[in-house]
Amino acid sequence: MPLFQTIQCNENTRILIWEITESFDELRSKVVLKEKTQLRLNGMKSEMHQRAFLSVRMLIQEMGFTDKDLHYDEFGKPYFDCHNYISITHSYHFAAIIISDETVGIDMELQREKIIRIGDKFTDYECKYLYPDFLEEYIKKLTFIWGAKEAIFKIRNEKGISFKDHIWVEDFSLNESQTQASLHFDDLVKDFDVYHQEIKSDHFEGTFTLVYAFEK
Repeated sequence: MPLFQTIQCNENTRILIWEITESFDELRSKVVLKEKTQLRLNGMKSEMHQRAFLSVRMLIQEMGFTDKDLHYDEFGKPYFDCHNYISITHSYHFAAIIISDETVGIDMELQREKIIRIGDKFTDYECKYLYPDFLEEYIKKLTFIWGAKEAIFKIRNEKGISFKDHIWVEDFSLNESQTQASLHFDDLVKDFDVYHQEIKSDHFEGTFTLVYAFEK
């Protein structure tokens, strides 16, 4: 499958989404991996995880980078040697990256009723505007809130940050693509612009929520 979708967020920020329909062998034949990456790939037990991992390499190639340009810090946060920031996500049969000259984070989640069971583990501040009686909206909003907190955590990536206690997502409408969020951790307060949209595939069932955040 070629590139599924490209989203031009602003002049210097682009999201690329790959729909993972190829086999492991097809994907592996199209990328060149450094030794360290190959060892990491070999250690993955799930073939779906391997295919997602390789799809990310396909995406960075679309942007003119190679696996040799992509590195991970001690906390697992990806980075390039150049001035561009990168964040990575994958969920089931989708993989996505965001590349920008701003500090960014991205997440993608399948909308599932299962998220209701864990909602109280990552929401507190947000409970004032969540209405469980409206089930479909509730699931969509919880999925977005989780994605927003995941994207922000990927930006800060600091030990001890709690999704429930330290990352607050402001009230938002599902009909609008943007809201605000903030991180309150130790003596630090950081604000973020957060965006979201739904992604659907013709090949697979389900609706995904794509979320990306910019640190102000």
